[in-house]
Amino acid sequence: MIPFRALFKNICHLGSGELLGRLCSLATVVLLGHRYGVVILGIYALAQSLTQYLQPLIDFGLRHVGARLLAMYPQAGREIVGRVQRRRLGMAGLVLPLVLVYSACAKLPVDMKIFLFAFSAMGALYAISLDWAAWGRGQLYLVGLARSAVPLSILAFLAIGRPAGERVLWWAVAGNACGFLLQGAIFWAWWRRQPSRAAQGETLDAIRESLAWRRTRIMGLAWLCNLAFNTIDVLMLGLMSNPEQVGLYGSAYRVLNQVLVTYYLLTQVLYPRFARHRIEDRARMLRARILLPLAGAGILIAVILSVSRRMVLTVEFGDQFLAASPLLLLLAWSIPFDFVTSYLSNAYIAWGMEKKILLCTGIGAISNIVLNLAFIPSYGARGAAINTLLSYAIFLAALGFVGRTVQELSTQTEPQTEAVAYP
Repeated sequence: MIPFRALFKNICHLGSGELLGRLCSLATVVLLGHRYGVVILGIYALAQSLTQYLQPLIDFGLRHVGARLLAMYPQAGREIVGRVQRRRLGMAGLVLPLVLVYSACAKLPVDMKIFLFAFSAMGALYAISLDWAAWGRGQLYLVGLARSAVPLSILAFLAIGRPAGERVLWWAVAGNACGFLLQGAIFWAWWRRQPSRAAQGETLDAIRESLAWRRTRIMGLAWLCNLAFNTIDVLMLGLMSNPEQVGLYGSAYRVLNQVLVTYYLLTQVLYPRFARHRIEDRARMLRARILLPLAGAGILIAVILSVSRRMVLTVEFGDQFLAASPLLLLLAWSIPFDFVTSYLSNAYIAWGMEKKILLCTGIGAISNIVLNLAFIPSYGARGAAINTLLSYAIFLAALGFVGRTVQELSTQTEPQTEAVAYP
């Protein structure tokens, strides 16, 4: 059973910093929406979406695997961090050409393409961050606080500079760079005070095996597919539509994201606990008495958001964003799907089921991409919103099928299965 008092305490620790970060992000988009309009907000949303892809490409499975190793072998932190960070820094240099190619292909004026690349390239500084190590060590208060550094820095630069017109985007670039540098400094100052000793024997062998490319690449592809499933709509709109459509879709998705990010606090808090589960504990975490309340809470929130969507858009972005009301109505009903899929995905990853997660997220991502290719050219942002619901249903069905395997494993203790679950 989950000790709910401790769980609530951990959520508060992580949420305290996350709340500050979310408020700063919300204030930034409110400022851009009200003062600069749909196009500027659309370009900024596109840049943020592109930046999000740098994290799974830089980590490529190392974040979850590294956090899981630190939860299991805390005494070997020096060895784990050294190996993980060398790989992350190398991957950061490899992803920049991909960002350049996308920026060049986006349907934007040349100066906006330059901004898109500059803002996203600053996101490569994420490679120096040790947020994954603090997460694995259970330092949730520190993780939440440090994550607020980037949105707080962007908002501060915009508020101090008070730029006019398109110059606002370049102040955002400066704020993005400063925020990632500050975040990295916070985590490294914490890590230098952590006790550790050299890993030896079986522990060292387990670390090497878990961080082998053939193991981490599965988790990396799974995370990348999951991100593509969730956010590929914005990037495809940037290539196949115009900034106004991106801005409308981005505003609706931003409202939805406020709800989902709050819920993700729960799944992140549970991850280190899931990583320590024995095989026989897993089936209990997939019972209907846990999954049905999650879906029910999502349905309740979807109803509230659907009813109040026009008021929410007007208050947050202004009257010119009322055209996004039908988009928000559609996207709101992805909340109950996401509440269940996020819970299942984090549990499966923590249990070492990377290959099964890769299969599920791959199916979801491919279905979303194919649907977007078919409907975005004709229906724009509305087609992307409908595709989100359809692909969520496909993703949930795949995860449910995998859950049957977990139920079967709870009655077995085969050596090969335990090697996968506990690398």
